[in-house]
Amino acid sequence: MTSMAIRPASIADLPGVLALYAQPDMDDGAILALEEAETIFARMCAYPDYALMVAIEDDAIVGSLALLIMDNLGHLGAKSAIVEDIVVAPAHHGKGIGTALVRDAMARASAKKCYKLVLSSNMKRTRAHALYERLGFRAHGLSFWGELPPGETT
Repeated sequence: MTSMAIRPASIADLPGVLALYAQPDMDDGAILALEEAETIFARMCAYPDYALMVAIEDDAIVGSLALLIMDNLGHLGAKSAIVEDIVVAPAHHGKGIGTALVRDAMARASAKKCYKLVLSSNMKRTRAHALYERLGFRAHGLSFWGELPPGETT
């Protein structure tokens, strides 16, 4: 692997991130329109401690994840972290990019004194599960998914 860096995404990175999401394991070829993605990204940037992270190699976006660090009233006020949308470009699978992204998220969550970092993964993504287990994650409880009826947009 050549030199790789992980940093918070900028609005200029959105086309590269959206291209990653088009993979079959993510959104199967469908992606948001850039204008819609820019609107959502602006809302994400307005949240405290919510970041879209990108892995960059040779000036190309080769991986991404979203990291939310949230305050809690439970657990005596200890923060927790959630990772979503972990994705690596297919040509870069097996090169340690996913590992580096998750380790970076773990370090950021630890620096914010989170008591846990959680992520969920589709049952069919067994390669990803093996990665998470190698990084020390373990299955805990059950994750439930409920499809919600369309709501009113604001």
